[in-house]
Amino acid sequence: MTNGEMLQTIWLTLWSSALAVLLIFPATVCLAWLMARKQWPGKTLVDTLVSLPLVLPPVATGLVLLKMLGRRGPLGGWLYHNWGFEIAFTSKAVVIALGIMSFPLLVRSLRTAFEEVPVRLEGIARTLGHGPAYVFFTVSLPLAKRGIIAGIALAFARAMGEFGATIMVAGMIAGETNTLSLSIYQLVQTGHDQDAIKLLAVSVMIAFMALAISNKLSNRKARP
Repeated sequence: MTNGEMLQTIWLTLWSSALAVLLIFPATVCLAWLMARKQWPGKTLVDTLVSLPLVLPPVATGLVLLKMLGRRGPLGGWLYHNWGFEIAFTSKAVVIALGIMSFPLLVRSLRTAFEEVPVRLEGIARTLGHGPAYVFFTVSLPLAKRGIIAGIALAFARAMGEFGATIMVAGMIAGETNTLSLSIYQLVQTGHDQDAIKLLAVSVMIAFMALAISNKLSNRKARP
């Protein structure tokens, strides 16, 4: 494996992981806030469904995505036949797989962050005549920002290490879907252990930095 191919693999993994976390962020913020602050019918069911990817084998999640997004799948088939838009075994499938596998972890982290925001402060803001949106963006979100950033770093690290779902729905296509974890697996299978160790070192370094950021922010209490 040449240095250029290694750099391409690292870059593919970094931007795919960052894009996946960016795309799921708005939905996770809304869902985490609802889970932390509201009681509504079906809340336990939604919480269970969101947490499923954490306990299911990643290859099982990948198989579900493949059946949904493949050319013969309900969503993938519709997109392909009507718009010529193909998802399975493309870089788009990589981003989707990383996002799905990171989603429950980010929801849990953000939910904890919102639960640590004093409800009293939100109530004070509402008594001053401010609406829910204003209170959320000026009180809840700023006070939860450390936990939110920690959750983003943790979700990014999770996306970086994803393997099972990605290999099922995206495959191992050089330069397009081969992330760090897939490349390491492929290199070991073909007997290129030295190149695999180099990529492993890069993976450990990036994951360590992301986890260090997450742990540091999680261990520091936000000041009002």
